[in-house]
Amino acid sequence: MGGAQIYSANRRRRKASKSPDNQEEDDEEEDNAAPILGLRTSRSGHLLATITTTTMTVWQTSPLVVLAAASRSAASLRSYGPNVAVHLRPDASIAVIQTLNGFLVTYSIIVDPTARVYQQIREGVNQRKATGTDSLIFEKEKAGFREVNIKFRMVIRIDAGIAAALALDNEIVVATQKPTAVQCIKWTPDNAGKQTSTELTNRMAWMQNVSRITDMIHDRAMSLTVWITSDGKAYAVQRLPETLDESEGNQKLFRGYGFHSPEGQGTEAMKAAINARFSLLAIGCTQGEIHVYVARDYAGSIPPSHKLPSPATFSTTGQITSMSYSPDGYCLMVGYEHGWAMWSVYGKPGASSFSADERLSAINEECWLASVKSLSWINAGFGVLLTCVDDSRLWEVEMTKSAVTTCFSTANISRTVLLSSSRLILYRGFDLPTTTMISADAPLWQHVAIPTGYLLNQKPMRCVVTSLDGRYIAVAGRRGLAHYSVGSGRWKTFDDTESENAFIVRGGMCWYQHILIAAIESNDAYELRLYSRELGLNATSVLHVEHLPSAVVALSIAGQDSLLVYTFENVLYHYVVNASSNSVKLVQVGQLALHGIVRAPARVRAVTWILPEFQMRDGDPSQDVAHASVLFLVDAKLVLLQSSTNEAGLKYDMRVVAHNVEYFDLMRDRGTLLRSPGHSQPETPSEEDTPVNGLHSDRGLYDSLWYFDGESVRCWMDVDDILMPSTTENERDVPGPVTIAVDFYPTSVMLNRGVILGLDAEIIQRRDAHFAYMRHGIRTQLFLHDILRRHLQFDPAAASILALRYQDLPYFSHALELLLHTVLDEEVDAGRDSDDSLMPHVVSFLSSFPDYLDIVVQCTRKTEVRSWRTLFAYLPSPQQLFEESLEKDLLKTAGGYLLILHTFQELETSSEQCVRLLQRAKEAGDWDLCKELARFLMALDVSGETLREALSRMNIEPSRETNVQFTDGSVLLPTPRVPKGQQLQHPNGNIDKTRDLTEGEGPKTSSEGFLSPNGTAVSEDYFSSRS
Repeated sequence: MGGAQIYSANRRRRKASKSPDNQEEDDEEEDNAAPILGLRTSRSGHLLATITTTTMTVWQTSPLVVLAAASRSAASLRSYGPNVAVHLRPDASIAVIQTLNGFLVTYSIIVDPTARVYQQIREGVNQRKATGTDSLIFEKEKAGFREVNIKFRMVIRIDAGIAAALALDNEIVVATQKPTAVQCIKWTPDNAGKQTSTELTNRMAWMQNVSRITDMIHDRAMSLTVWITSDGKAYAVQRLPETLDESEGNQKLFRGYGFHSPEGQGTEAMKAAINARFSLLAIGCTQGEIHVYVARDYAGSIPPSHKLPSPATFSTTGQITSMSYSPDGYCLMVGYEHGWAMWSVYGKPGASSFSADERLSAINEECWLASVKSLSWINAGFGVLLTCVDDSRLWEVEMTKSAVTTCFSTANISRTVLLSSSRLILYRGFDLPTTTMISADAPLWQHVAIPTGYLLNQKPMRCVVTSLDGRYIAVAGRRGLAHYSVGSGRWKTFDDTESENAFIVRGGMCWYQHILIAAIESNDAYELRLYSRELGLNATSVLHVEHLPSAVVALSIAGQDSLLVYTFENVLYHYVVNASSNSVKLVQVGQLALHGIVRAPARVRAVTWILPEFQMRDGDPSQDVAHASVLFLVDAKLVLLQSSTNEAGLKYDMRVVAHNVEYFDLMRDRGTLLRSPGHSQPETPSEEDTPVNGLHSDRGLYDSLWYFDGESVRCWMDVDDILMPSTTENERDVPGPVTIAVDFYPTSVMLNRGVILGLDAEIIQRRDAHFAYMRHGIRTQLFLHDILRRHLQFDPAAASILALRYQDLPYFSHALELLLHTVLDEEVDAGRDSDDSLMPHVVSFLSSFPDYLDIVVQCTRKTEVRSWRTLFAYLPSPQQLFEESLEKDLLKTAGGYLLILHTFQELETSSEQCVRLLQRAKEAGDWDLCKELARFLMALDVSGETLREALSRMNIEPSRETNVQFTDGSVLLPTPRVPKGQQLQHPNGNIDKTRDLTEGEGPKTSSEGFLSPNGTAVSEDYFSSRS
């Protein structure tokens, strides 16, 4: 997201003076500044209509300009009442204004293809002939936009009152108030001259109670309407053909099913949104809650799917005013009385305005951050229009989407690429050192502008795909395509517009090395075309053409050189990319008909397969179909088709292995990327890795399968786990996926670096700027500790082997510390018996690493004291660990164990251990540690006798009157004894509250550090093991 752009058709004009003579003009001025009451966009998103109390304005969305306006006369306003709502026929040919007095005023919107408005006329400038892109831009500006005329049609009176209205292709549906009924009014009368039909709600047997309809929304793709009623219920409704029921004497126009009923106060439905791509119905409730349901069929099976987390408290957000899914279905945006918020399709919170500074927003008059009356997606989801309460402006917020939403491919998931309306945004951290990659301050984004000529002719961009190595990117708009080299920074587009407009990319694209494979449609023919990045784009530059009998749904590169193509005829084709020094072509080696298995090919979002090891290594490619297990992503269900043979031949068993999947990533499809020597350690597994035991193999995470379900990232460490039956040979249950919780939206799994990469949107507001804007923040999270924990549960040997692959990472010790901390917290909270405890395995595993002693100390510093007993129940005694630290010259680590000894009351009265450590620190010249140890001894004995005794044993004999001064300039002053219950008074008169320790007061903990011996929290660097 970026900053908001402001548009207004009703600008207030300033006047120098006011007199009775120009009172009429002042009234007109006030009307021009009237707030926008309603907003509707056409189905295509090219036109939209807004209204004020007296005026309707028709806009073009790209670019956003006013094309026409119609103001109602004073007589019309007196007769029918002021405007309250606007409805737009989906094709934008008819607009309907709903008035306060229950009338529908209809207008025809006529687009004149010959007349033009906003034509650019340049006078008095150099008329030299422009060439290239400048010429194209000039011609576009000179042509202007098509003129729109608004023509009055008729006024329709609704005697029963209007509760809600909905404009459809063939009719406008009106819900009346008294009586409560639904009336359908055709745009034009039928052959019999009939134009209206009505059904009373008390005649609808499927409605649970007779109540008034307050809101209606319709989705053409699902052929479904959602009704919200005054009692807070929601119904999924379908329109029926008109029939006359003779027994009851009424018409049955609708069939519906109730799917949301209030469960308590605040759960009454008030707004709804439909997601046709994922078959979801979202219901906004009166207290701000949002419940999402999944529509499985048209027979009333609409169970709950999930509930969206609230962006803030209800007192902060206010009630829901509008909600809408993006055109691609991947995002839900909700407007509230006091702001707005966004979620991914299955509930991961995204950008929100509730973190904005209300004072700065008010000063800058940015009401789009403070209140939303209505919202609408435009420009294929690259923008959102917002209107505010009592505001005459339109706010356009630019949106950025992930390349995965345009083309589902392994490369797009492994490489974070974002797409806006005019540019690509590339994450370049993959090519940087590990420490730079995880830095939030490093400039990790590269902005690449899409060629202006291609953008003007073919926007919006519908498909973006990158190569696995991130070197090349291809984009496709309404027609044609273009590709870009990250290394050279150059685009290649078609030389002539005729060749560019000759085909449409339909079904996606993918890269095989420097070869772009595109599924295209041209003149009702369907093809796979191969283009080389090394050649220009023209009609003769196609390397190879493969004809297909139907359009492509999805394609992907599987393994080293296999291309999978799934088509609308429900057939999966298997090609091998045959590349030589002279040519590249596709060779079909198999196909798989899935009739009766996949019911709706159009619902398939992605396809890949899993081949057995022996088939990948030595098998004939023509037999891959017989041995493969196919993975389909159908809507949000990850479906596995597992092959088997019987007497009847080859058969497939279908099984759903995951739900609510926003995307998945099969790591073996990254094969070339994982084996690239240019990538950082750890090295990736080799093909010859041998099994460790019967459950997992020594292949690291090369065979892992990852997916994101809207809440957490989940990982099967070995994809064979989902291919196994319910139990293994030794009757041990196959573990489910590892759950990795994230508090941001994950975009890529950086397998070689052990982290999950993601994005977090934040609002930037500055006092020296008069506007706010959104910025993408890079977020990373380790996943190693979660994977190691699962291995330690089922296969400790595999945990050791996996750890060896990542031990060279600079944050590997931190990952081990997280492992210990996570398991320790679970053990303390669950109170497990020693027989079921995982701690012995974790401690044994950590003891094999050189940072073992530091890891234990760091963990204790960040946990509560009550957890220490549980931890050291499985560890050697603190005294033994202290001695071991001294033996290994880990002096600061040994200092950390002093605190543990004191907490466990194992520290000798003479503080023998502290004196020994102080002596060692003096010998090593570590005066910082000496200073901290001196403070530790002073905390033990405020009289200073213990410290003086320690200094004496070190041959340092300060007198009782002499100050002890260290090399860093700090001074140890003589400290008088203070009776219990009293406070130490400094010479300046201040009270030293750190010395106020009452009788019987136990140790205290702090999240910012850990305890000094007297129970007070000290800084994080106290006895730090970091040098």
